[in-house]
Amino acid sequence: MTLMILKMIGCLALLMFGMKTMSEGLQKLTGGHLRAVLGTMTKHRLGGLLTGTCVTAAVQSSTATTVMTVSFVNAGLLTLSQAIPVIMGANIGTTATAWIMSIFGFQFNMSSVVWPFFALGIILSYTKKNSTKSFGEFIFGFSFMFLGLCTLRENAVAMDLSHNQAVINFFASCGGWGIWTTLLFLVLGSVLTMCVQSSAAIMAITLILCSSGVLPIYQGIALVMGENIGTTVTSNLAALSASTQARRAALAHMLFNVFGVIWVLIVFHPFVNMVCHIVGFDPNFVPQTQEEIAQASVRVTYALSGFHTAFNVCNVCILIWFIKPMERIICKIIVGKEEDEDFRLKFISGGLLSTAELSLFEARKEINLFAKRSQKMFGFVPQLLEMKDENEFTKLFARIEKYEGISDNMEIEIANYLNKVSEGRLSPESKASIQSMLREISEIESIGDACYNMARAINRKYRSPKDFTEEQYAHIKHIMELNDKAMNHMINVIEDVPQVDVNSALNIENEINDYRKLLKERNVDDINAQKYDYQMGVHYMDIVNDCEKLGDYIINVVEAHAHVRLTY
Repeated sequence: MTLMILKMIGCLALLMFGMKTMSEGLQKLTGGHLRAVLGTMTKHRLGGLLTGTCVTAAVQSSTATTVMTVSFVNAGLLTLSQAIPVIMGANIGTTATAWIMSIFGFQFNMSSVVWPFFALGIILSYTKKNSTKSFGEFIFGFSFMFLGLCTLRENAVAMDLSHNQAVINFFASCGGWGIWTTLLFLVLGSVLTMCVQSSAAIMAITLILCSSGVLPIYQGIALVMGENIGTTVTSNLAALSASTQARRAALAHMLFNVFGVIWVLIVFHPFVNMVCHIVGFDPNFVPQTQEEIAQASVRVTYALSGFHTAFNVCNVCILIWFIKPMERIICKIIVGKEEDEDFRLKFISGGLLSTAELSLFEARKEINLFAKRSQKMFGFVPQLLEMKDENEFTKLFARIEKYEGISDNMEIEIANYLNKVSEGRLSPESKASIQSMLREISEIESIGDACYNMARAINRKYRSPKDFTEEQYAHIKHIMELNDKAMNHMINVIEDVPQVDVNSALNIENEINDYRKLLKERNVDDINAQKYDYQMGVHYMDIVNDCEKLGDYIINVVEAHAHVRLTY
């Protein structure tokens, strides 16, 4: 018995691995296109619903759809009210997995069919074209999933669960508690899903138990309801350390399923009987012949899959009209904090990873935020130069110093994240993109260093008894204006703003270099002409030189991002 249980655990692991591999292969194959679809087809609630359904059914992962949707919300491309229909659609799309297992895993004998698919997968994996390799990965995952499902069924048959008196007595003893039986299996389904971290795996076990005749249909459906709750608890726990919008999206997912469970519990038996009638399964029918038993074992899987779909579709039909009230409730439960200046990653701190390919999209958003923080830091420097009040000067200098520490931490955290992503299965283009992104964050951190060095030079000048001449102030102001122009251009480039010429950044950088060379020559002449003393000339050129270095770092970021563009 122990050996059989271990075999079943191994089969379950094989099934989960197949699901994960199949999903990753599809996301590699279609990830970029799916992101574009999510970004353009979610402006209306019906479009968002259909998009969420189709994308999730395509990639076989509601988590992947949710991660992409939250990214768009965080980036301001979608509002929460536009994201909620996508999440609703993702719930419908994820029911496709149960139908695939019911139709192909129980009605057909896939154990002899999967081996040619394994052969096809290995052939495709050796091709040079990355899209073909990704398709080969999908074939492998598909094969592993059905191999796991078939072996799981075979082990269940070998254990002869339908004649195992201990198992039969357990479920029979639980079946006489009325509503408490339903609640018990609902909680059991939630806990198992939370432990296994895969609703598809628990669905497979439920299908096998019900098809073998051991688990009654009503208890099996209670498990399915619990799976819907369990998968939302997992995402909410993962989102605890994430941004406000990520936590709100996770809560929307949970409220959607909890509401559905509540109203289904109220009409439980009539609703289940209606679904069973639609798929042609009679819960009260006792099969006598082998043919009837075989038909019933298939029909009961249809009933479970049909309930899963009907549950989510009916839930959507009810809640799709109450998106605005849902948004208000969610925003009251999770109150957004005012944006502070403490170190905190916004897009990649929640642990809501789907696949390595999609994680690059999260990292891209975080790098864009990093660049904007550096731009904001640079904006403090001209203000510091013009300040005369000592208290205000000290506060702003401390703020710049704090931003420099934030810049260092952001570089480390993003780099660590990218290194973890690089450990996954990636296409050569994505590997090259990671190297370019690592260069980007290194150069952006150097921008922060240059801004801090400018602030230190201004601080040294401020503490000295003398001041710059009006001409020196004008020169510094002009070169900082060039820096600001270059910084704005850099932000437009990394955000892929249309019709932005990457080469024009080089022109601005050359202008900064030429102006710095001119100021360096004039500085010697002005000191010799005694317009200011040597020490003030040192402070002056320290600021000018840091401005020139800042221009170098900016052009390096632009070039690194241009390389990322070329890899896609």
